[in-house]
Amino acid sequence: MGDSQKSGLVQEKNINGIEVVLVKAGTFTMGSPTSEADRDNDEVQHQVTITKDFWISKYPITNAQYSGSTGVAADHPVVGVSWDKASDWAKSKGGRLPTEAEWEFAARGGVNSKGYIYSGSNNLDEVGWYKGDSERKTYTVGQKKANELGLYDMSGNVYEWCSDWYGEYPAKAVTDPTGPSKGDTRVLRGGGWEYDARGCRVAFRGDSGPSSGTVALGIRVVFDE
Repeated sequence: MGDSQKSGLVQEKNINGIEVVLVKAGTFTMGSPTSEADRDNDEVQHQVTITKDFWISKYPITNAQYSGSTGVAADHPVVGVSWDKASDWAKSKGGRLPTEAEWEFAARGGVNSKGYIYSGSNNLDEVGWYKGDSERKTYTVGQKKANELGLYDMSGNVYEWCSDWYGEYPAKAVTDPTGPSKGDTRVLRGGGWEYDARGCRVAFRGDSGPSSGTVALGIRVVFDE
C-alpha cells in the first residue's frame, strides 16, 4: 500500500515497510473507572486531549521487520528489545515510540471507541493472547479480532514500550501529555502472553527499566502526520 487507503472509518498506509493506521486527534478519558474490576490505584481517570493526528503500526513490530528474520517466527512480535534499542529502531524508521496517552487512545479505538475493557472487546479471548490461552508463547500478529481502528494485538501477545517515564497521572485535564521529565522506569502497555486478563486491560499500567528486555516485551511504532 503506497498511498493512504480508506476502509469504512479506517485509514491505512505503508511507511518504510510498516503497515500503519491513522488515529485522528480527539479528547478521551484516560484511566479506568472505579467500577472496573481489578483496576489499580494508579489508573486515575482524567481527560486527555490529543491535538494532532498520528499513524500507529497496525501490528506489533515483527521479527521480520526488526531484524529481517525469515524463520518460523518471522511474523511473531519481536521480543527482548530494551527501551533504548526500541527507541533507536523506531527513529531509524522515521518514527518514534508512542506516548502513553497516544497508546491508550489508540487502544481504546480513538474517536471510534466503544468503551471496551480490552482493546476491541470486553471478551479478551476475542482480541488477545494471554495467560489463559497462549500456551506460554507469542503468536503471529493479527490472528485475533481488531479494535475499532483496525489495530491488532493491543491487548495481549506482547507488552509494548511507550516513550514516557513512569509516574503518577495528573489530577486535571491535560493536552498532549508526555509523562514526567525524568524517572527510573519506562511505561509498558497492553499485557502479553504471560499475563492474566487483568494485565491486558486497556487502562493497565506497567513499567520496566529502559535497559531491560524480556520475552514478553515488544514494540509498536508511531509516525507523525
